[in-house]
Amino acid sequence: MAWYDEAVFYHIYPLGLTGAPALNAYGEPVHRLDTLIPWIAHIRDLGCTGLYIGPLFESVGHGYETTDYRKLDSRLGTNEDLRRFVACCHEAGLHVILDGVFNHTGRDFFAFRDLKEKREQSAYRDWYCGVNFWGNNEYNDGFSYANWGGYNLLAKLNLQNPAVRDYLLDTVRFWVSEFAIDGLRLDAADVLDFDFMRALRRTAETLKPDFWLMGEVIHGDYARWANGETLHSVTNYHLHKALFSAHNDHNYFEIAHTVRRQAEITGRGVRLYSFVDNHDVERIFTKLRNKAHYLPVHVLLYTLPGIPSIYYGSEFGIEGRKERGSDASLRPCLELEKLCGTPNPCAELIAALGRIRAEEKALCCGDYRELQLTTTRYAFARGDLIVTVNNAEEPACFDLPGEGVYRGALGGRELVSDNGRLRPELPGCGGEIWVPQRDGQRCYEPVRRQIAPEPEAREEAPKLPERAPGKPYEQMSVAELQAEILAKMAANGPVTDRMRRDVLENIYPNSLLNWVKSFR
Repeated sequence: MAWYDEAVFYHIYPLGLTGAPALNAYGEPVHRLDTLIPWIAHIRDLGCTGLYIGPLFESVGHGYETTDYRKLDSRLGTNEDLRRFVACCHEAGLHVILDGVFNHTGRDFFAFRDLKEKREQSAYRDWYCGVNFWGNNEYNDGFSYANWGGYNLLAKLNLQNPAVRDYLLDTVRFWVSEFAIDGLRLDAADVLDFDFMRALRRTAETLKPDFWLMGEVIHGDYARWANGETLHSVTNYHLHKALFSAHNDHNYFEIAHTVRRQAEITGRGVRLYSFVDNHDVERIFTKLRNKAHYLPVHVLLYTLPGIPSIYYGSEFGIEGRKERGSDASLRPCLELEKLCGTPNPCAELIAALGRIRAEEKALCCGDYRELQLTTTRYAFARGDLIVTVNNAEEPACFDLPGEGVYRGALGGRELVSDNGRLRPELPGCGGEIWVPQRDGQRCYEPVRRQIAPEPEAREEAPKLPERAPGKPYEQMSVAELQAEILAKMAANGPVTDRMRRDVLENIYPNSLLNWVKSFR
């Protein structure tokens, strides 16, 4: 079994966590990456064994508009800082993966600068897709080109061009040679060229036998990307959505259906990358209407098939909401000493789940069997372990098949079978991992169950975006497209809270554009 099959990841967006300026002046390096070294011990204390950190390389803004693939962003420091940081992670037993932003570059990338200067005579004119010297754009370049997501800040690379492919593969070799990284998270993998991903997989296998490739994929059949020829894993956005909405809507059928639907790919040994929030989506503590659901959500994150990941700060139950189309509040600067200065039940829970997962290997590789399912109660086995969760505010009783004596790894309670049945009870918004008691079985330290002082608290209804009547759809912002879709829905009948949230949680311009055009 490879290291990543058993991993628990911690995810850092470094430009945000270090408080780097939003725009890069390309000045003297500022050694902000060094300020993250104290976080390494905290990450290990949570039971994490892998760190996904990125983007890291020189860019003009948020990090995904790359200027130089082989230079640490000067807002974070120097290549020596990155080399030292990865070495510190390895000394602590953490594997390190970083962002590979290979679908597009920024406009300050050397090849794009040459294209702007020399136009048709540029040696790099074929490095980009859709270059049209009869077109123009908002930058008045005098030509147009393909981009990502409708943003000309992100110029789409032509990954069918052997020179582009060789440059990027050499970049990966450079990263392994210089920084000794252990894998990559491929940005925008759902639009990457498949031939390029196959070449990357072959290259990765020559660098390190267990070099991990994980791709950012939102929709579609994950098996197209995660298989023996392309990537090892992809982001499990299907489960991400199910984990919070099944609790908000009191509907565990949504999670169970997602797990069943993914049984074919997980049955082939693919472990999808599981998460409840990240740098692109709102914080789990913000998304949950009942904050006490933080506990069962994370019990499921750590026990369902997959590779769990925690986004920095969410282990403390911090909030983060998209505001005016900006992700800034999702990517805050945090002070570790202040966060760790007082006991925090959320962090205590995450650390306990990390310890349990490290001890109980069935949570990594045990087969999944559904045992009981209602809208508010969900029970399943992972190998010889049993997991129970309850999304109701009231206590819940289960009736499950089982023999012997079990002990709750979170609460410490003993559970004894009666005539081949196990009847555990859970408090409202509760969750438990039941471990069969064997000779010499260790007992886990019980954790505090209460996550929120007022479990019945609900989040405020999100503020609706304003419409832009008469404006062409192609020129609308994300918020304006959302408003237009909601207006068209309202014209067709009542708009439920669930329908409204589905629209507001979609922040992808191309998807919204297709959606608004689908109305008749």
